[in-house]
Amino acid sequence: MPETIPADSVGIVTPQRLHFDAPLRLSSGETLAAYDLVYETYGTLSPQRDNAILVCHALSGDHHAAGFHDPADRKAGWWDNLIGPGKVLDTRRFFVVSLNNLGGCSGSTGPASTNPDTGKVWGPAFPIVTVRDWVESQARLADALGVDCWRAVLGGSLGGMQVLQWSMDYPERVAHAIVIAAAPRLTAQNIAFNEVARQAIRSDPDFQDGFYLERGTQPGRGLRIARMLGHITYLSDDVMREKFGRDLREGRISFDLENVEFEVESYLRYQGDSFVGSFDANTYILMTKALDYYDPAGACGGRLAEALRPAKAKFLVVSFTSDWRFSPARSREIVKALHDNDFDVSYAEIECPHGHDAFLMKIPAYREVMLAYMERVAGELADGG
Repeated sequence: MPETIPADSVGIVTPQRLHFDAPLRLSSGETLAAYDLVYETYGTLSPQRDNAILVCHALSGDHHAAGFHDPADRKAGWWDNLIGPGKVLDTRRFFVVSLNNLGGCSGSTGPASTNPDTGKVWGPAFPIVTVRDWVESQARLADALGVDCWRAVLGGSLGGMQVLQWSMDYPERVAHAIVIAAAPRLTAQNIAFNEVARQAIRSDPDFQDGFYLERGTQPGRGLRIARMLGHITYLSDDVMREKFGRDLREGRISFDLENVEFEVESYLRYQGDSFVGSFDANTYILMTKALDYYDPAGACGGRLAEALRPAKAKFLVVSFTSDWRFSPARSREIVKALHDNDFDVSYAEIECPHGHDAFLMKIPAYREVMLAYMERVAGELADGG
């Protein structure tokens, strides 16, 4: 953590937990009898309860989107560059909520939690959850917080899919929907990447058919490979060439089959190693399945415009030119479907070399687009709209 907390930081934040006893019927047909959701809030909810913003996280994200958990923290929340006083999500104006989704491994009920029926860790018996299930649980959280309508719901990647689902399932409860670096459904290539990652985990002997926690093992090798594969797809070729090229750690080839020689190898191994122990393998499998299954147009014969017809929100859709995982063409599909319904929609395609991870980064053009849109949102709030 920096020696002093920056003036534009939300500072030290304490995660909160809510327990829900009302059964949640899932898309799979199974039911969660009860569950917990862990979340953080930044800023203050107005007396009118009309300034709340929901942040939806991506695959490996969680509730800790901004600030620090304690003075020993060296790294702020994953979207800290956007959330805080004077930032895009200005906490002097807005009450920002970020949660860990069901099935997560950062405190919300998931595969690493105890199954109350058995007294054992859920493990692979935890039911499959979908984007729609997440939105339903988030709506219940909103109810508990006294938020009837979100001033805005926003998120990147898998978070953007949740934003789309919010706009369809709860049209009266979303004023603005901000969809960043997302897609209306995965391509076959993206499903393939997810399957390779899952097989890497499942093939690890320590996976133990998903019962590794119960049996005291950890599928570290498989999870490490899955994370390495993910990072390759999150970055663009230009960024990898600029950051690593063919640079050698020792300046020469050592003709060694075991040790790390290229800088890019070192980077990928570091990312894989740091992920193991901080993320649950069953959760990774679960969330990649939620990505694969997401296809709101599927029930409408592939007609996305028809699926989006119930929405009433105003939309901002953002893409990044170098994002080949969720390319701008996929964002333009969303924009076209929204225009086909004559919705109020703004679209920005940001020129940058950073790949899919760009939605997490400090990119001036990205920040300007987001700031301008949130000024519009804040203006409506000031006008009582």
